Amino acid sequence: RFQKMSIFFKNCFFSAVRSTIALITSLVLVTTSQSFAQENLENAVSKEVTAVRADSDAIRLDGHLDESIWTTAPTMSNFIQKEPVEGADPTDLMTVKFLYDDDALYVGAHMYAQAREWIQAPLGRRDDIRLGEYIMISLDTFLDRRTAYTFGVTASGVRLDHFHPEDREWHPDREFDPVWKARTVITDKGWTAEMWIPFSQLRFNNKSSQVWGINAKRWIPSRNEEVYWVMIPRTVQGWASRFGQLHGIYGLPPSHRVELLPYIGGRSTFTRTPNPANPFDNRINFSGRAGADFKFGLGPNMTFEATVNPDFGQIEADPAEVNLSAFETFFDERRPFFIEGNRLLSSRVVDNYYYSRRIGARPRKSVSGDFTDYPLESTILGASKVTGRLASGTSLAFLGAVTDEEFARTADRDVEEIQLTRVSPRSMFAIGRVEQEFGSSVSTASLMVTAVHRDVTKGEPLSELFARDALTANGDALLRFKEGEYELGFQGGMSYLRGEPGAIQRIQESPVRLMHRPDITYTNYDPNRTQLVGGKGGASFRRTSGRHWLWASRFDVESPELELNDIGRLSRGDGIQLNNRLTYRETVPGKLFRAYRIGVLTRTEWNFGLDRQRNGYGMYSSTTWPNFWRSELSVNIDRRAQDHTLTRGGPSMETPNGWLVRGELRNNSASKTRWESEIKYGRDEDGGFVFDAEAEISLRPRPRLELSVNPSYSREIFTQQYIATLARSTHETFGSRYIFSHVDRSTFVMQTRLNYTFKPDLTIDLYAEPFAASGDFFNHGELAVPRTRQTHAYTMGGLTTELLDNDTLQVTDGQGTFTFANKDFNVLSFRSNIVLRWEWQPGSTFFFVWQQDRFSETTRGQRLTGRDLWRSLTAQGQDIFLIKASFWLPIG
Repeated sequence: RFQKMSIFFKNCFFSAVRSTIALITSLVLVTTSQSFAQENLENAVSKEVTAVRADSDAIRLDGHLDESIWTTAPTMSNFIQKEPVEGADPTDLMTVKFLYDDDALYVGAHMYAQAREWIQAPLGRRDDIRLGEYIMISLDTFLDRRTAYTFGVTASGVRLDHFHPEDREWHPDREFDPVWKARTVITDKGWTAEMWIPFSQLRFNNKSSQVWGINAKRWIPSRNEEVYWVMIPRTVQGWASRFGQLHGIYGLPPSHRVELLPYIGGRSTFTRTPNPANPFDNRINFSGRAGADFKFGLGPNMTFEATVNPDFGQIEADPAEVNLSAFETFFDERRPFFIEGNRLLSSRVVDNYYYSRRIGARPRKSVSGDFTDYPLESTILGASKVTGRLASGTSLAFLGAVTDEEFARTADRDVEEIQLTRVSPRSMFAIGRVEQEFGSSVSTASLMVTAVHRDVTKGEPLSELFARDALTANGDALLRFKEGEYELGFQGGMSYLRGEPGAIQRIQESPVRLMHRPDITYTNYDPNRTQLVGGKGGASFRRTSGRHWLWASRFDVESPELELNDIGRLSRGDGIQLNNRLTYRETVPGKLFRAYRIGVLTRTEWNFGLDRQRNGYGMYSSTTWPNFWRSELSVNIDRRAQDHTLTRGGPSMETPNGWLVRGELRNNSASKTRWESEIKYGRDEDGGFVFDAEAEISLRPRPRLELSVNPSYSREIFTQQYIATLARSTHETFGSRYIFSHVDRSTFVMQTRLNYTFKPDLTIDLYAEPFAASGDFFNHGELAVPRTRQTHAYTMGGLTTELLDNDTLQVTDGQGTFTFANKDFNVLSFRSNIVLRWEWQPGSTFFFVWQQDRFSETTRGQRLTGRDLWRSLTAQGQDIFLIKASFWLPIG
């Protein structure tokens, strides 16, 4: 034990020395930004523009700007180019003006152009602005120099909107979808835009006179030109902290901001080849659904929201996958109620205490029967939340939800009676987070608490599956220096579970922690526990801005007992991690490159027994070329280490040396035909192999039509695939056989999207994903010696292996036989959606959706060819038709 501790602290010491050298090197080599950049930052906050009050009937929202009231408003001008020549004057002029009345802010903008054909104006759905020329207005309505709302419109009238939860331009919350309007007109002299942004969709301080931060941007794809009112240099971190100011808004009347958003919908699932004996399939399988969201403003800066039976809003299926690991896959949130304001429930320092898809997730208790009717989700009886920000710089977010108990129905062929099994208890969820800003660089400190309670009683089966109560608490701080150039972060928290011994035992034995491992000595596994307490902590320090040198170092600790998965995300606990990164960049265009960066990184992890679980390092580079093409190249090397998860509860096992090279190339993102490609190739010392190839091409044959095709192929030979654990008399491996094999996996995927836009608020979208995967398991054997990679192969030393008719493998070892499942697989899947979306009035939307879900699986294990991808279109499956209409009703 003392020797392990000595080795551990020696490794920590040398890692700290390397990190210190990196930090000192970066501080010595860093140079000040160009004088122009500093001058631009000093002048940014001095820029001001004034909005003028107007009568609401004095403005027609038609994009023409021909009302006389526009001539009275001061002009936002003096724009500066950021790309392609930083600091230069714009190629074409641009003017922006602001008006307001009691209800809304109006924006009028004129973007001049030398020729009409230079204006790229393709149509697309909301937020799809990749190829269109656009203008964006960003508003820091709290004047907190940290957060901002952004509203924009393309020359063709496609709206875009997002929210910046932090002081960075390129990390917005793109799920922010307020109710507002925009109109545009293209002329021979350029194009004009007119926006109507209701104050009810913004949050701001309760003051008689409003002063907001503001910035404006124009993107001209035909020239790769970016123009800003306040231009933030390429080498500087920041966004809202650099804005100018909008004055002149005063005397806004108090508003309760009451909104009701009901919806109704119907769903019908058609089975192509129904089984007449299945009592749960009447071929049509129609169901209806209705619910509503309610929003009420608590003053101008706080909002109360409630929902009854919220809509999942999922019109594009989660991607198909074959997961051979022991760890969960996490998917993005798609439900509107949980998307809005979600960023207030997470932190830049640590973000895995809250995962909103836990609320209403599909039950996970298994049931058996010839026919099953299993719930797709847990019904949310109701949920509410309060979000907002006080004038003191305090942000608040509280969410509560109740999900109903769920039952699965099962039936057997020879039994007429239908069985009802409770698969999920009624559950209550609560999350609260408070964040305080302080200091001139807008540092933050926050506290967050989550709680889950499930209605389970002692003795029932569900009490052995779920913890009755789960509580987490955490705090974090992000200290920013020199206007955000340096960031120092801290975080710490704990988790507490209470339940029946069976449930707590399951949690101790889950792949996240595996506390029952026979060789573990540093934690107490107890199958009779009724409580479990774990902890988490860490610190980070990084430089985010600078002419050339950037760096980051992060240290994290998660105890074996930590459990966040009742309401958060945790794939693997029991870890001590130290990660470092050092980057050199050049942002000033030269003869060979427009920009480039190159860097090195290290990744090291131990478990609490001080066994090194990861020991990797690498190099990476990215280059932007004079023609705006971009390339990336990285090399990662992993040295031998221990992995206590490979045996799924058995002793630790060694992992081999390996390496991986990744390359990527993409053309100019402003091109009408865009493409990118990526290749990964790697090997390890035991014969492991990885090859991934992926490409994407996006075409616009017509302004209203866009076609995107994203094919990918991967092949992997993994030499340490866990198969099963069986009893064994010998004590060499703690009385068990830990059976492994090599697996040769191949996967083909062809994601295809076809979008047609009739007008910006009426679109039809096609998404299709043929998917084919195979896995051939070979070279079966068992772990010979713990903490090594040595295995006893079942094809050597007199051992024989035979595939039986019941799809199991039988091994004869001279003394007897034992069997385990044949894991070979061939999977075909086809998922598609055709979605007609019509926003028939602001905030009110009609959907018609046709989904296909096809699937087939065999145990052939035969390696795929490209033809198998198209065979997925003929697999058995279902057709699902959905109709949904939502209504936005502003009550006050």
